[in-house]
Amino acid sequence: MNRRRLAVLATIALLGLAVVTSGDALFAFSGQFDRFRLPTVRLPGRALVLICAGVAAVAAVVGRRWSALVGLTALVVGFIGWAAAGSVLPFLVGNQVAGSVAYATPLVLGGLGGLLCERAGVVNISIEGQFLLAAFASTIVASVTGVLAFGLLAGVLAGLVMAALLAFFSIQALVGQVMLGIVLNLLAVGLTGFWSAQIMVPQPLVFNSAPVMNRWLLAGLAAASVPVVWLLLFRTKWGLRVRAVGEHPPAVASAGLDVRRLRWQAVLVGGAFAGLGGCFFTLATVGQFSRNITSGYGFIALAALIMGRWQPGRVALMALGFGFVMQLAGQTQTLGTPVNSQLLLILPYVATIVAVAGVVGRVRAPAASGQNYQAEQ
Repeated sequence: MNRRRLAVLATIALLGLAVVTSGDALFAFSGQFDRFRLPTVRLPGRALVLICAGVAAVAAVVGRRWSALVGLTALVVGFIGWAAAGSVLPFLVGNQVAGSVAYATPLVLGGLGGLLCERAGVVNISIEGQFLLAAFASTIVASVTGVLAFGLLAGVLAGLVMAALLAFFSIQALVGQVMLGIVLNLLAVGLTGFWSAQIMVPQPLVFNSAPVMNRWLLAGLAAASVPVVWLLLFRTKWGLRVRAVGEHPPAVASAGLDVRRLRWQAVLVGGAFAGLGGCFFTLATVGQFSRNITSGYGFIALAALIMGRWQPGRVALMALGFGFVMQLAGQTQTLGTPVNSQLLLILPYVATIVAVAGVVGRVRAPAASGQNYQAEQ
């Protein structure tokens, strides 16, 4: 038996041990198909940590792409089992899945918006600002008209406005893209904060009481957007040109194509996706806008984009991973674990910092991403 196969078997064995020692191998159903009780766990935390460390060590030896997933799964399973130690607690599988999808919905749409921009060579740090302005616009329009479709359209248009600002200053004025994104985020925070105080606060029933839509509608749109963006980028002539602009703009220009025009188009399409994601924060939740309601989701979407290696499917998976962690943090409040749920809530933001710093994996961004292009005279 070779070393690789032995390592694989050892990983599976340790993972199984982590599951079994986290409680009984079989869950006790509570009468509903989508609900089960976690078993009582009396495993000391130190032993569980050792098991997880063993899984991670073996995964590192294997060095395959799937090994990281195995190690992460062991950590999650171990944490859930440890969190329920000593008591029989309800754990709603349906709630966990639904919550994960809900949290991931704006992340998927924002990540796809950023993906389209960066594939064309424009770094989009302003996803947060696009989310925020779209959430504000969708709320006020849906509140006044009472029509959700108008609110969604307003959110998409708001995303397009922010995208147009990003495109103009980065493509036409050749402003530094990273600094520009930060400025646009601050602009969105200032404008929405001022407008909400002047318009929404005095008359909340008129301007801040939007009807609430079924969140699964937006989740479905986000899921459908993934193959749409993939087909657009990898199965159309336009997508080929956009990807070429993101890799080598002079070569595209030498072929007689307009680099700036292609970048404008990609940034605007990306802004529409991000604007749709911004609608989720109000129209699919409480129907009301509050200051900084997006809470840094735009930066988490950026992390999902980088960790997803600028591939639509991978970006969606990373977004779901972040959504799972966020929902799990909320579930820990009912599990009675000694770990403060706020500590778990900061993990996506920590991952954002790590991802933006380029530490996670050997990711390769589009070669011309972040580089302003000036046509030769």
